[in-house]
Amino acid sequence: MANPWSLYQAQPSFVLGFHGTEESVVQEVVSSKKSHLKKSAGRFEWLGHGIYFWENDPQRGLEWAETGNPKKPIAAPAVVGAIIDLGRCLDLTTRTGLDEVKAAYELLASSYKALGRELPVNSGGKDQFKRELDCQVVQALHRYRHDNAQPPYDSVRSPFPEDTPLYTGAGFRLKNHVQIAVLNPDCIKGYFHPIQK
Repeated sequence: MANPWSLYQAQPSFVLGFHGTEESVVQEVVSSKKSHLKKSAGRFEWLGHGIYFWENDPQRGLEWAETGNPKKPIAAPAVVGAIIDLGRCLDLTTRTGLDEVKAAYELLASSYKALGRELPVNSGGKDQFKRELDCQVVQALHRYRHDNAQPPYDSVRSPFPEDTPLYTGAGFRLKNHVQIAVLNPDCIKGYFHPIQK
């Protein structure tokens, strides 16, 4: 899984990310009472284990806090913004990133086969929001890089087509978004309250 294009995995600018959560958590991270948001480390985290953000989309972050959290309803939904340096990014909008994830899948599949076990599957309706297979693949990729002395990724970034078509015949979906999983909390340069106008 050596990557001849690794020079281009460092992202050259900051992005804004938005995270839906409890109002009390927003207050704690914005006031620095808490240094960072909690990393998601469940088995369905489609970009692997990290701190999840919607890229440039505070509305989507707030919607998720209001209605989308399957783990636990949020009593006082709010959204917090973050200034993120993606650093060394596994970017699944690039061929290089996709090729690396595919290679990780092939290694994982051969390991499961050698053990006589079935691979986990993605499930959860048409959007397959329970991404157990994808989580395992991304985590396997990180382990492979660690075991082979390759530099770790700081973040993972990917588009996610979600929900129904935006209009009849559309290739766009109602809730399309780009999601970021920050693996290295040092990439988060600050938190802020989004401004509504």
